[in-house]
Amino acid sequence: MTLPSDQDASGRTFDEKEIAYVTEALRSGTLTTTKGKFGKALEKAFAEKFGVKYAYACTSGSAAIHIAVATVNPDPGDEIITTSITDMGALTPLMYRGAIPVFAEVDPKTLNVTAETIKAKISERTKAIIVTHLFGNPCEMGPIMELARECGLPVIEDSAQTFLAEQDGKFAGTIGDIGCFSLQQGKHMTTGEGGMVVTNDEKLARHMFLYINKAWGYGDADPDHYFMALNYRMSELQAAVALGQLEKLSECVANRQNTAAMLTELLQGLDGIETPAAAADSTHVYWKYCLTIDDSKIEGGSPALAALLKEKNIFSAPRYIVKPAFMCRVFQEKNTLGGSQFPFNLAREGAADYKMESYPLTAKALHDVLVLPWNEKYTEEHVRYIADNVRVAAAKLRK
Repeated sequence: MTLPSDQDASGRTFDEKEIAYVTEALRSGTLTTTKGKFGKALEKAFAEKFGVKYAYACTSGSAAIHIAVATVNPDPGDEIITTSITDMGALTPLMYRGAIPVFAEVDPKTLNVTAETIKAKISERTKAIIVTHLFGNPCEMGPIMELARECGLPVIEDSAQTFLAEQDGKFAGTIGDIGCFSLQQGKHMTTGEGGMVVTNDEKLARHMFLYINKAWGYGDADPDHYFMALNYRMSELQAAVALGQLEKLSECVANRQNTAAMLTELLQGLDGIETPAAAADSTHVYWKYCLTIDDSKIEGGSPALAALLKEKNIFSAPRYIVKPAFMCRVFQEKNTLGGSQFPFNLAREGAADYKMESYPLTAKALHDVLVLPWNEKYTEEHVRYIADNVRVAAAKLRK
């Protein structure tokens, strides 16, 4: 059996809607969102869908993080607390803004940061907190927001993997001060590359809009370039696709949730393998489906299980990214701007702690996890195929 993949048409939901919108954009001859209608329509519809006052389209998830970080406006050498398990695209924007990424540990069961692990990293130089909701499962935002408010720190939510996940009646990405979304190829909705930033704060929204537009004051009485900023505008073609995708987002998420619930039920009681679960006040939207493998019961742990699944055409990522981003050369060798090592040359002692042994919970989380791809086009037949083969592989490897 071949499973639908989000890397090609088998696992994507493009149809006549996107084709019609893109065709209309092309025939209009206006492909810039400063003049066209699709960028504005997307931003309005996205804000309404997520229940926020302001939403702006941009070029990628990394751009969204860069816009958010620029909006909290750190001074060179300021610290921003983030997660030890995240994509490099959510880290380099911090360095480009002169901020020092300070990594908080994760809960080995969810691979998400917690209020407790964030609190341990707060210093007098902390400027902001970035939380990443991994795999579609939101961080426990209540305690995190309480801590942030006590400390006067803004919270940026990286919701690239968490479209329409709810917590206490709010969508992930709308609980903190700024939410960031990715529209990259493999996300719940996609334009190939693309991003969105959202907020309910008028002042933050103004800065976000300007940062996307080279800080040019479109519509102002006396517009100017007010500060240093980039062109992060999405094109009308991307916005046309994104608008079509947004109209299907609820169905996409529901399909993923329904089939994931089926797999969870089919794998219940499997000794040595733990299925994912959202907190009691949250919903999980399954960008990926993660198993926790106990290698005291499963010989060879997640790599051995992944190898057996691969023989059945079920591809997975044992140990996810294998090593945290801070173990990559850009951090280890501080390869940034020329030979300056900026901004790490401005870090206080102990802030730039990029040693694996400092993060035992992260090490355990990566050691135990097996990440299965998930897709809105999975059927009951696909899910039963996955479940049957996980059970067979586990039986072969059981100690």
